[in-house]
Amino acid sequence: MRRHLIEERPHWRATAETFGFRFADMYGTKYWDESAMIAFTLEEIERHIEDPSGDLHQMCLELADRAAADERLLARLGIPGAHHAYVAASWRNRAQEPSLYGRFDLAYNGTGPAKLLEYNADTPTGLYEAAVFQWLWLEDCVRSGALPPGTDQFNSIQEHLVERLCLMPQTSILHVAGAVDNVEDGGTLSYVADCALQAGFRVKMLAMSDIGLDAQGRFTDLDDLVIDRMFKLHPWEWMFGEAYGEHLAQSDCAMMEPPWKAMLSTKAILPLLWEMFPGHPNLLPAYFEDDPRAQGLRDYARKPLFSREGENVTLVRHGRTETVDGPHGAGRFVVQAATPLFQTRHGHVVIGSWIVGDTPCGIGLREDTSAITMNMSRFIPHIITP
Repeated sequence: MRRHLIEERPHWRATAETFGFRFADMYGTKYWDESAMIAFTLEEIERHIEDPSGDLHQMCLELADRAAADERLLARLGIPGAHHAYVAASWRNRAQEPSLYGRFDLAYNGTGPAKLLEYNADTPTGLYEAAVFQWLWLEDCVRSGALPPGTDQFNSIQEHLVERLCLMPQTSILHVAGAVDNVEDGGTLSYVADCALQAGFRVKMLAMSDIGLDAQGRFTDLDDLVIDRMFKLHPWEWMFGEAYGEHLAQSDCAMMEPPWKAMLSTKAILPLLWEMFPGHPNLLPAYFEDDPRAQGLRDYARKPLFSREGENVTLVRHGRTETVDGPHGAGRFVVQAATPLFQTRHGHVVIGSWIVGDTPCGIGLREDTSAITMNMSRFIPHIITP
């Protein structure tokens, strides 16, 4: 695993505009950064990232299976009591309510096993740039001679997304909902909508705020069409807390991600996985903050059960403390042992390992001068060396 400098393509911003990557720069700051790349060996990808990602996925499914039958575990995972039955029923019906995708964030520096930092099981972003734009970059670089023939990338994300969507019922319109006016969320929603169209769906996009309820408690769009199937880029913990939350179980709307993914889209899985699989090479010691064992961690990350983009995370290493502000400071926290990330003089790199259905199928890399990955941490492409 090595970081290499590489010449940017002369017209990459025009290419980004052509292919709809309108958040390559955000808020006046470069987000997509192709002035560098990370090179992996095939063994590093297959043995240290792909295989462990599959193992972590299966461990998470085992945790979900236990939690769906145990209200105490559901409560520890942060599922509101009013929605326990809804979530558990979704798990039992998972053959009809399959998962589309998720992303493990891993610490890996080329030595030793990859370590799970967290699981973005419900509304992960970074999807388009991982699945599409870094592959376009690779093709352009091989074509121009900037990279040698035979250079590859761990990336079959789009193929797996379309294949997975092809397996889902297409008897009704797929509504793709979220913050459509947000440049990053809107880009992710547009990409998922495009994959769904390729899979044969009829698709309508709409903002979450434009979803209504009919007299039977079913969700409807602005044309008063009943929403039977919806991809939502809106976290389950938010949905549970919305005014319409009490109607979720009666809405008869098939969701992507399904309600059972709420059991895994919380950092509470970190201490629970450690309880279930103590000493597992791909896990870090982790405890709920009120567990006395948490006090024994000298270098650690303190994380809210529910937060995104590093918000309200505190990292304590070698006597130094780094904290990211955010709106999630009032809830419950977990404490996880700190571990080194891949680091160069340019910053720290976290590996986002994508799972589509049950298959690890690609990675996206984020780099930051901070060891806490945040919203504007740069996305840099990767290769597998020939």
